[in-house]
Amino acid sequence: MPSSFQAFCRRSAALPALGALLAFLFLCGCAQLPKNVERPVSTAIASPASGTALADLVQQRRQADKARYESGFMLMGGPQAAYGSRLALIEGAQKTLDLQYYAIHADASTGRLVRGLRAAAERGVRVRVLLDDFHTTGRDAAVLGLAFIPNIEMRLFNPIAGSRDSRISRFLNSIDDAARIQQRMHNKLFIADNVLAVTGGRNLGDAYFGNAINGNFIDVDVLAAGPIVQDLSRSFDSYWNNERAYPVQSLITREKLEAMRDRARKADQELAEESARAQDANGNPKPPDGEPRPNAPPTAAQRARAWDEKPLDLRTATFIWAPAVMLADKPGKIPADSDPSNAKAPGLVVSRPDDKAGTSRGAASLEAASDRAANGDTVVEGLLQLIGQARTDLVIISPYFVPGKDMLRAFSEARGRGVRIRVLTNSLASNDAPVAHVGYARHRKDLLRMGIELYELRSEQAGVGNVFGSSEGDSTPGGSRAMLHSKVLVMDSRLLVVGSMNLDLRSQLQNTELALLIRSNELSRAASEQIERGMRERSWHVDLVDGSLLWHAPEGSDLKDTRTEPDASAMLRLMLKLFGPLAPDQLL
Repeated sequence: MPSSFQAFCRRSAALPALGALLAFLFLCGCAQLPKNVERPVSTAIASPASGTALADLVQQRRQADKARYESGFMLMGGPQAAYGSRLALIEGAQKTLDLQYYAIHADASTGRLVRGLRAAAERGVRVRVLLDDFHTTGRDAAVLGLAFIPNIEMRLFNPIAGSRDSRISRFLNSIDDAARIQQRMHNKLFIADNVLAVTGGRNLGDAYFGNAINGNFIDVDVLAAGPIVQDLSRSFDSYWNNERAYPVQSLITREKLEAMRDRARKADQELAEESARAQDANGNPKPPDGEPRPNAPPTAAQRARAWDEKPLDLRTATFIWAPAVMLADKPGKIPADSDPSNAKAPGLVVSRPDDKAGTSRGAASLEAASDRAANGDTVVEGLLQLIGQARTDLVIISPYFVPGKDMLRAFSEARGRGVRIRVLTNSLASNDAPVAHVGYARHRKDLLRMGIELYELRSEQAGVGNVFGSSEGDSTPGGSRAMLHSKVLVMDSRLLVVGSMNLDLRSQLQNTELALLIRSNELSRAASEQIERGMRERSWHVDLVDGSLLWHAPEGSDLKDTRTEPDASAMLRLMLKLFGPLAPDQLL
C-alpha cells in the first residue's frame, strides 16, 4: 500500500461509517469495560521544595542567577535536548516519576527510556505512568508490561474495550460508543520529584526524537523548574485519580500480554528475514520497493543511536526565570460512565503566576492574561480569549490548523485591531494525517483574504532539523521526511505559549489538552526569531493572487513557485478531493 494512502487513512475512523458496516457491527457483540475497578488514590510529593537532589539543584540554580521569579524554563526544539532532558529526569529522580502521554510507542528510543524507568523503580522511585488507550495495540502494547513491575503503577485513560491485537478490532467492538472513542487524553507530561518537568508537543517514540527512518516530527518542549511544576503535578493527579483511569491489570492479564509479545517477536523475526535481503548502505532493512516499512522493529542503528543519547547536564542548563501559568483541561471534558447523561463537564484549570517581588509588571500582565483565559471552558477557548488581548503581533505554530467559527471570529477581531497574524502549519505533503489538511484547506482563501499570513512546512528535507534552527546531533537516519508537530503561540513578543493543543476543533471540543503561558520577553523574542527563520527558509509562503493560490518557494532553495499543493502526488490530491468533503471539521 502506498505510504501516502496509509497516511490518508490514519484518521479514517473519523469518517462516517457505511451502512453495511454498521449492520455487520450491530450483529456483533460489543466488548465491555470492567466494572467496580479499584483505583487507590495517590498524589504528588506534598513539599517538594527540598529533600531531593533535583530540588536542591533548582534552588542553587535560581540563587546563582539571582532570579526574581521562582519558576524557570528552558525551550527545547531539537530532539537531542528533548531526549536528554527526559533521561536526566529519570536518572536524577529520587522519590517520584510521573508520566502522562497520549502515545508511547514500542521502539528504540522508548526502549531506552523504559529501561531507565525500571532502573528508577528498582532504586525505590515511585513511578506512575498514565497513558491514553488509543495506541496500545499490536507491538505498541508492549509498554503495558511496565504495570507488572514492582514500584511502577500504570493506568490507561479512557480505555477502549476489546482485543488489543489490532486497532481495527477494538474499534469494531466499541462502535456503539464511538463518540467517546473520538475523545482522547492528549496531554504530555514528564515530572521528576515534583520539581522538574518536561511538557510540550512530544509523545514518546523514535519519530519524536529524530530517530525514525521514514519520517520524523519537528516538535518543541519546555523544561520547567520550580513551583509551576507543582501546578502540573496537580493536573496529573486529577487525571490519575479520575474514574476514566483504569489500572492496566483490570484490562489485560500478564499472560495475555506475554502472548501478544510472543506474536510480535515472531512477526519481527519474519520481517527481519524478509528485509535482510534488501538493505541500504547503512545496513538499515528496507522492503523491496525501497520504502521504509511502518511499524517495523527497531534496527541496530536506531538502538545504538537511542542508547548513545546522553542525559542533559542539568547543572549547566540555561534557565530563564519568569512568571508563568498553566492552562489545563479538566478530565471531565471526557464524560465518565457514572454520569447518567453522559454529558461533557468542560472546565479549565488556570494556575496563578508566582512573583517573588509581589508586584512586578510582568507578573501583573500575566495575571491579567490568565484572568482573560479563564473565561474559556477549555484550553483552546482560553487561548482564543487570550488572542483578544493581542496588540501587535501573533506568531502561531499549529500542525493541524482547522479554525472553527470561534477561531475565525477571534482572528477577524484581532486583524480589525491591526494585529499581524502569521501561522505556520503542515503542507499537504508534510501532514502525517492528510485528511486533516482538508479542514484547513477549506478556510485557506478566507484566512488569506482576512490578511493572515500562511506558511506551510516543506516536507522533503535531508535532515529533520527544526523550526528553531538546527543543532549538532539533530540529524536523522537517511533522508527523512519532516512533519510539523510543534504547538506554539507567541503574542506581542512578550508571551510564549507551548503546549499539547492544536488550533483545531478536535483540540477545542474533543481532546483534553495542556499548555504553559510564560511571560518572558527573552524567550518570546528568541522563539519568534527562530520561528520566522523557519518560515522563511523551510516553508512555503502561501499567497492569493488573482483569486488563486500561489505557493512561494522557501528562501535560498532551488525550488520554484507553484500553483498546486507542493510535493504532494496527484493521487493524494485526488483522494482528498473525493473523500475530504465527507469529514466534518470537528472530527478532523
